[in-house]
Amino acid sequence: MMDCKKALLECNGDQEAAIEYLRAKGLAKADKKASRVAAEGKIAVSMDGGKAVMVEVNCETDFVGKDASFLEYCDKVASAAVKMNDESIETLMSQKVGEETLEEARQAMVAKIGENIQVRRMASGGGDGKTVGCYVHMNRIGVLVELEGGSESVAVDVAMHVAAMNPPYATADQVPAEVLAKEKEILSTQALESGKPASIVEKMVEGRIRKYLEEICLVSQNFVKNGDITVGKYLEQNGAKMVGFKRIAVGEGIEKKQDDFAAEV
Repeated sequence: MMDCKKALLECNGDQEAAIEYLRAKGLAKADKKASRVAAEGKIAVSMDGGKAVMVEVNCETDFVGKDASFLEYCDKVASAAVKMNDESIETLMSQKVGEETLEEARQAMVAKIGENIQVRRMASGGGDGKTVGCYVHMNRIGVLVELEGGSESVAVDVAMHVAAMNPPYATADQVPAEVLAKEKEILSTQALESGKPASIVEKMVEGRIRKYLEEICLVSQNFVKNGDITVGKYLEQNGAKMVGFKRIAVGEGIEKKQDDFAAEV
């Protein structure tokens, strides 16, 4: 209310000019707060016509992360993102929702709430005949799974497994050659130290590489909903084949500021 009164005084009672003044002020506030660490927030999901998208929207505190207006904004971002053909955040923020773009809405929210708010990234999947399913855990971990065949519910089950176990890769053929080469080098060095013949060492390394791949690949892990079978077997039982998955977690990779209250006393 005080900001509105000040704007009208600054603009000599001109309401249109006052609106522009407030918008400019909001932009200035948003720019000022942009350097502050925003590592809390929400993963929002939207699905439309066989396509799915996840977006990560960040704020500074978990308190704001639970705010109704912030959560509503996250859902608007996801709904706009699922209609796009790429994963460009710049393009996403230029999308109009109602009478304003998502970027304008973000700036207005920063001015209103007083925290840095950023749409950090998005991940999409589905289409081209693929089956897609999403799972979001506690608003903080989002997983999108793509399958050949199967059903959305099967994809969601697998997404729940990925959220819980966080496997690095979906299948063995998706493991980069350099990762395998490095692991093989380490295992070979360890096996040679045993003093066994080279032919035995080679077989030891082959066995350990198989075990390593079983541990890091989604399809060979024991399924969290039924530990008697692997994820790959679960997919086979449901007429599905793994294509891939995407997993994002709120704030991962962002260095959070550690407040040392003792040092401030």
